[in-house]
Amino acid sequence: MSLKYTAIISDIHLTDSEPSRPKFKVRHPLWKKFKTKEFFMDPALIEFLDEIDQKSNGNPIELILNGDIFDFDSVMAMPVAPIYKFHWIETRRGLFPREERSVFKMQVVLEEHAGFINALRRFVEKGHSLILIPGNHDVELHFPKVQKAFFDFLNLNSEDVKRVKIVKWFYISENDTLIEHGHQQDPYCLCENPLNPFIINYNELRIRLPFGNVACRYIMNGMGLFNPHIEKNYIMSVSGYLKFFFRYLLLNQPLIIWTWFWGAMATLIHVTSDRFGEVYKPLETMEDIVNKAAKDSNTTPKVVRGLQEFFATPATQNPYLIAKELWLDRALLIFFGLIAILIITAQLKFFFHISFYWVFAPILLLIPFFLFYARSITSLVSTYKEPDELLFSQQAEVTGVHRIVYGHTHIPRHEFYGSVEHLNSGTWSPAFTDVECTQASDRANYVWIYPSDENPEVRKAELIQFHRKPQ
Repeated sequence: MSLKYTAIISDIHLTDSEPSRPKFKVRHPLWKKFKTKEFFMDPALIEFLDEIDQKSNGNPIELILNGDIFDFDSVMAMPVAPIYKFHWIETRRGLFPREERSVFKMQVVLEEHAGFINALRRFVEKGHSLILIPGNHDVELHFPKVQKAFFDFLNLNSEDVKRVKIVKWFYISENDTLIEHGHQQDPYCLCENPLNPFIINYNELRIRLPFGNVACRYIMNGMGLFNPHIEKNYIMSVSGYLKFFFRYLLLNQPLIIWTWFWGAMATLIHVTSDRFGEVYKPLETMEDIVNKAAKDSNTTPKVVRGLQEFFATPATQNPYLIAKELWLDRALLIFFGLIAILIITAQLKFFFHISFYWVFAPILLLIPFFLFYARSITSLVSTYKEPDELLFSQQAEVTGVHRIVYGHTHIPRHEFYGSVEHLNSGTWSPAFTDVECTQASDRANYVWIYPSDENPEVRKAELIQFHRKPQ
């Protein structure tokens, strides 16, 4: 029987819970409150599986988990008796993206969310299919042993397991819908080569992480009063940062600037060093890899290669652009400006015996110029997450579909760009616009694709917000 019903969700961001490492946790009641079990979406996700099972009227469903289902970047748990040594930064910002470490993180997440994973098992056992598409936060799903850990936890029999797949970066459903996470069109978050995302660095196999994910690890993991699931919580104006600092950080994390600075420097060093990493040479030929990717994604090798042409150019190819996004350009401008002013003032004091307090005069004069420069720089991170009509038409032409479903932006959408229908399934993550976690953004949406009543050979799509039943 041909699968006619498809359900798509994305951006659940399953991770471990806080507090998991109290030794390094800032003593603040709101520290990573969004990451506590209180805000786990597992009960809602379990009810969601029951809802779509009933909506299909006994017909098989393709359930597509469209990226960022697991958030490896936010896992802070550490193994008790590891067989490998930690780098000091791993104890403070999470384990590196190496296979044995990623397997540990996968196991931690699966155990924390066992209720939802067990519900997925029951869902597949009813005859439904499950497809996982890696996003930028779960790019470590590309490790074979991480995939094995997921399948082992599902514990399906030999027949049911055939209906579960982990694809490379996209999937085509019923020849009418292209589903991908959307990070491949984002220069700050793309996996440079999802067919072979591995590099050899210091004789170790690792994943080349996108810039945005490295920044999440080194910066956001140390700034627990900022919610990484919603941009307005961490991309602010200068006045916004000042208000946030005096309201929440002054008494609880007064050295936040130092935390940001060394995290930003670590991010820049990490992504730059990865540029020099040697690309891993897999045992399979690239042709075999492409053929397998095409088969798993219900398409041809030609389409796989065609979709690769639409990948964005990685922002990491431009270190200055990365430095601007990290605000390091402004930090270095202030640093070298102060050094120059101190040197000039010291010379004037030596020759003309002026008071050293004159150092404040040029500082005050330069403040307006610095503010003008800072305000003239606009973050490009959000720009690349907006829908692109030209891109949709090109992808539709290459794949032969008329519908494209993304995730990644956390913004639910349903719109038409010419003849192409575009939907975004939004997010199920703990995205709150306030530190107290009282103001949730729009979430728990899913895309539902089903046969039309007028013509069963044609499918319709809806964006539906899931609501839990009254308890």
